[in-house]
Parts: sequence; structure tokens; C-alpha cells
Amino acid sequence: MQFYYGPQMPLRILDEAEFWKHQEEEHTVVIRELVSGLEPEFVDALKKWEQALGETHQQVVKFIESVIRSGSQVSDQLHQQVLQLVTYCLQESESFIQLCEQIKTHSQAVSGNHTAKVVLNHIIRESEYFVGIAQALLSSGQ
Repeated sequence: MQFYYGPQMPLRILDEAEFWKHQEEEHTVVIRELVSGLEPEFVDALKKWEQALGETHQQVVKFIESVIRSGSQVSDQLHQQVLQLVTYCLQESESFIQLCEQIKTHSQAVSGNHTAKVVLNHIIRESEYFVGIAQALLSSGQ
């Protein structure tokens, strides 16, 4: 993501968060559907993550609507709320990555499924991409 969006930057990072939270939510389903015999504790964790990521996705959509309604004049308060939401999204993605790593490392069903390992690595890389974007934005102070 480029950082030349100026006053549109809050909307740009929210667009990224909206896309990636939806992706992560879908990834919980992909993992459950791909790995037959996935241990119940991982299935349950993924279902909880699906719900949590869906809720975060909806929160991001609400913030997008708020930023759009504010026009070109995003208040300092709304800007700070966006940064707090991005921080939350970043931390949530880091935790989701940890779950994917645990599944990859500790699931017997995954250990014998090369395709599942490849898909989990892909899902992890995608979430890491969002983490990188969020970290860059937060460190730039925009």
C-alpha cells in the first residue's frame, strides 16, 4: 500500500482492514473444509474466530461509513478511533496467525496433508501482509 493518499488515508487503511478481516473470516471456513478430521478443539477455535472476525469486519464497515460521511474533514477524534481500530485489527490478525501456526504444528490431520500445510502457509502470509500494512501506518503516525 502506498502512503500518498493524504486526507484519504484513514479511508484507505479501513478499506484494507475491511478486505483482510473478510478474508480472514473466510479463511476459517477454508481451513475447516479443507482439513478432514481436524481436531475438535481446532474446529471450535476456528468457528469462534469466524464469528469474531465477522464482528470486526462489521465494525470496520461502520467506521468506513463514518469516515465517508465526514467528507474531507475527518475529526481528530474519529481519526484516533480509526487508529485504535487498526491497532485492534493488527493484534487480532497476529492472534489469528498464532492459531494458524498452532494448527499447522499441532494438528495430526494437517501433519499428513501437504495441501493443508501449503494453504495454511498462504493464509499466514496473507494475514502477515495486513499486519505489515497496519504496522507501517501506525508507525508513520498518519
